[in-house]
Amino acid sequence: MIVIRVMGGLGNQMQQYALYEKFKALGKETRLDTSWFDNASMQENVLARRSLELRFFDNLTYEACTPQEREALLGKEGFFNKLERKLFPSKNKHFYESEMFHPEIFKLDNVYLEGHWACEKYYHDIMPLLQSKIIFPKTDNIQNNMLKNKMNSENSVSIHIRRGDYLDPENAAMFGGICTDSYYKSAEGYIRNRVTNPHFYLFSDDPAYLREHYKGEEYTVVDWNHGADSFYDMELMSCCKHNVCANSTFSFWGARLNRTEKKIVIRPAKHKNSQQAEPERMHELWENWVIIDEEGRIV
Repeated sequence: MIVIRVMGGLGNQMQQYALYEKFKALGKETRLDTSWFDNASMQENVLARRSLELRFFDNLTYEACTPQEREALLGKEGFFNKLERKLFPSKNKHFYESEMFHPEIFKLDNVYLEGHWACEKYYHDIMPLLQSKIIFPKTDNIQNNMLKNKMNSENSVSIHIRRGDYLDPENAAMFGGICTDSYYKSAEGYIRNRVTNPHFYLFSDDPAYLREHYKGEEYTVVDWNHGADSFYDMELMSCCKHNVCANSTFSFWGARLNRTEKKIVIRPAKHKNSQQAEPERMHELWENWVIIDEEGRIV
């Protein structure tokens, strides 16, 4: 049995679910462990407490692991049990993500997988299946419904600019300085050179910043989905014909769920500052994505 821990925000949850579907497609008995959301101690170091948002999607179903199934792989808690697993690695069935891509996980069985699994290569081949299963619940929000129709009728482009928690000292060292002004200027130029009369829809947790820096009839700031409705921003991103992503799994999934043929999707050269930018490797792992670094260079 393969058990995958679900944790983090919506984008990360979708990636863990996507990996679940990939293992299912390979014929593996697979479960999702959602206990992270029920245990406050597991979120002690998380700046914003998270909830299980996968439950909001209409067609998204999965098999959850039981406490007994989790214990069968992780063993019982306690000092001596942890020591035994450390001294006898063969008894340790807990696999932690430590690289951008771990192809070896698909050869494993009876293992507990913990990580975010952001790499496109994990589930690129089953993206049509994921698009058919990740269906946003219907909304009565008139602005959202009108905007989806408008996006469909024009050369719409989403731009996601994440600020908010990325400006906090705890996060700035890890995530700051990646999606720079040069990155966004280059991405916008790339779109303008290939798309006729693009209209840019701007998404951010700092709409005041957007209004100050993006002025003109070709820009629309989307700023009305808040709280429990925030995930509708991801749906609106997916309704655009092209996507410019932040170093954020939220906008990665807005782009992934975009069903437009020959769409342009742009992402930064790295997700966090602890990674080395390796263009050749990135193009292998993120097939058909345009990759731009913090200097605005297309790599």
